[in-house]
Formats: sequence, C-alpha cells, structure tokens
Amino acid sequence: MSNITTIISREYSTRVKKKSFIIMTVLTPLIFVALFLIPVLIMGNEDKEFKRIAVIEDGSDLFKGVLKDREDADFVYLENADANELKTTFEDIGYYGILYISPVVTNVPQAVQLISKKQPPLDLLQYIERTLEQDIENKKLLAYNIEDLDEILKSVQTDVSVQTIRIDDAGQTKETSTGISMALAYIGALLMYMIVLLFGVQVMRGVFEEKNSRIVEVIISSVKPVELMLGKIIGIALVGLTQFSIWIILTFGILTVVQSQVLPDDPQEIRKQISQSVMSQVPSSQDSQITEQTIELSAQEEEFAKIYTNLMNVNWPLILTSFFFYFIFGYLLYASIFAAIGSAVDTDSDTQQFMFPIMLPIILGLFVALGTMENPESSLSFWFSMIPFTSPIVMMARLPFEVPVWEVIVSVIVLIATFIGFVYLAAKIYRVGILMYGKKVTYKEMWKWIKYKG
Repeated sequence: MSNITTIISREYSTRVKKKSFIIMTVLTPLIFVALFLIPVLIMGNEDKEFKRIAVIEDGSDLFKGVLKDREDADFVYLENADANELKTTFEDIGYYGILYISPVVTNVPQAVQLISKKQPPLDLLQYIERTLEQDIENKKLLAYNIEDLDEILKSVQTDVSVQTIRIDDAGQTKETSTGISMALAYIGALLMYMIVLLFGVQVMRGVFEEKNSRIVEVIISSVKPVELMLGKIIGIALVGLTQFSIWIILTFGILTVVQSQVLPDDPQEIRKQISQSVMSQVPSSQDSQITEQTIELSAQEEEFAKIYTNLMNVNWPLILTSFFFYFIFGYLLYASIFAAIGSAVDTDSDTQQFMFPIMLPIILGLFVALGTMENPESSLSFWFSMIPFTSPIVMMARLPFEVPVWEVIVSVIVLIATFIGFVYLAAKIYRVGILMYGKKVTYKEMWKWIKYKG
C-alpha cells in the first residue's frame, strides 16, 4: 500500500506543478464567468451618443408625429425634403441619419430605411420597427370601422402559463420547471462526457509515454505493475478533483466580487433599471403602449421570480454529490481500460483500433442523455442509466427530473461492481503489456494475457 501511496503522490505532485495545469485552473473560471458577464456588461454599456434623426416620407404624412422623441434620440419630421439630396449633407447639418419611409410600407415591410454613416444600435431599430408596426396595425383595424376596437382588443388578450407542481409520496409539493431541468441535464451530461474522456485519455497517454521512454522498466523494479497502474489512475483522479474544486471556489469567488463591485446588490434595483430602460423606449403620448409594456415588464419580473424559485427547489445536494460520485467511479472504470490499452500498444496508430470500442459507449451515452431531456422516464433512458458504461452520463441527465432513490442506488452498485471487475482484468493486461515491445497486439493476444496465471 505504501508503494501505491508513493505513486499517487508522484503523479499528483508532478501534474499539479505543470504550467498547463496552473494556467487552465486559473483561466477556466475566468472564462466561465466572462461568458455570463460579458453579455450583461455589453447590454449595460449603452450607446450614449445623442442622435438627431431626419424623418422623410415619400409624398405623404401618414406617420407624422408617430415616432416620439426619446432620451437618446430626436425624430425631426422634414416636409418636402429629398432623401437622395440629403444623403450627402445630413451629417454636416447635424443629423445622425435619415429615416426614409415609403408609402408602400403598409404592404412591403422592407420599405423603411435608416441611412447613417454608423451602425445604429439595436434598441433604436427595435423601437422604430415596433412603433411603426403598431401604428400600421391600428390604422388597418380602424379601417373596419369597429366600435370600441381598443377595448375589444384589450379584452380578448389572454396569456396562459402552465406551472408544473411535483408531489412526492409524502404529499409534499413544490414548483418545478421543465426548462431548468433540461438545462441542468444537458450541462451535467456534457460535463461528465468531457471529463471522463479527458482524464481517461490522460491516463492512457501517461502509461504509453512511460512505456516508450523505458522509464517504466526502472519503476517496476521497485513496485508491482498493478500498484503502478492503480497509483497512476488514482493520482490523476485526485488531480481532476482538485481542479474541479478550485474551479468551483474561484467561480463563486469571482462572481461574488464582480456582483459587489459592478452589479447592484439589491435585486429590486436590477428590476428598477430594467423598468426604466423599457419605459424610456415607450412613446410617452401613447398610453396604450405604456400599459402594454408595463404589463409585459410585470410578466418578465414574475418569470424571473419563478425561475429563481424553481432553481432553489432543485435538489442541489443530490446533484452535486452524484456528479462527484459518478465522475470518480466513471473515471476509474474508463481509466483502468485506458491504462490497459496504453500498456499494450507501442505506437499511436495501434491505439486507434482499441479506442473506438471504448469511445462507442461514451458517445452513445451522450446521445441517449440528449434524448433523455425529452423523456427521462423512458425505458431506454432507464436501462442506459443502469448500464455502467453509460450510467455516469445518462444518470446525470436524469437526476434533475427527480429520479427515484432506488434507481440511483442500483446504478451505483452496478457501477462499483463493474469498476472492480474491470480493474482486475485491466491489471492482468497491464502487468504483461507494460513490458511487451515490438509485437502487434490483438484482442486475442490480450485475452491470453487475461487468462495468464503466472
């Protein structure tokens, strides 16, 4: 046992001191946080330039006064102006751009052009489109001469939102969200697929390099081949756990610092900012639009609160515990197989014939996991979450949907038993293959090594 501990210590210390390990351990949380914060910061960094826009209609005044001034833009309606002549001089006379509206816009949506020397911001374009669309719709509806049209439209507007409630055997109920469960299933399955494959291949590469450099011949003069294999597998597993633990700590730490320095502490303040942003884009004289936007904002706030509640109702202790468990034993299962392959081959090309059978269940498990998000209770999802070669990936996709405890226990027991059996078989291959050079290895040859009792 002391030999295995020494090998584990060597593998662990050697890998955590590598520059690549340090760089990736630090950069990954930064990249992860950036993926969330950059869009928020970009959206918050609004264009502060005030825009004066000339509005020109071609031979009509159908939309005169429809576009109201905003805090960041004024719309100046020009009568009897020629858009073609103004194209070369609009910037000199203080205009940001020209909004040209053709009278055929009621039938041809592309008949509106915003001519500018800069790319207009998206919210400005959306404001123009939304305002003109609503005005055109109102004009078309008024043409039918329906009395109390506005009241009728408001009265028939209906929103339906289905809230899912899960009830357990004890009668306890809690709100759930299929969307959040699907997102967690996708993230969990994909992460498990990546890390099992990544660290498993690291074991194979490490064994293969030590064998080719003949370092292993020196090492096994002091330790048994089986001890060397187990030490390498467990050492790399500890490296992975260390890296993930640091990622979790750094990610939460960075998010906490950024939230305190950049984002408002009070969620109500965020909602207030959203409300001000929406209201600033609503034409001030159109009360119906203000009402509709206010209703839409309230619906958004209610949806945010619902998402937060559903996230809090997720069984995070079970998911995180299961993630680490399935990572450890799923990795150990595949790492033992990868170690056996690394010990048996002499060249990179030889690894290809053995890699496909190992990769097949991993890839198949990922595809089943993606389908599991649509139907987590299907028989296919159930059996693939029991099969040890796919259970680490598929079970992580099922857990957000509240898998029965007995299924998790059975899956765990089968995975552990399979891991023990494959470590035993891999050790038999490893002890022979690690000192075998210059011979083309086949499955038949490896089976002989397994049956060898010497």
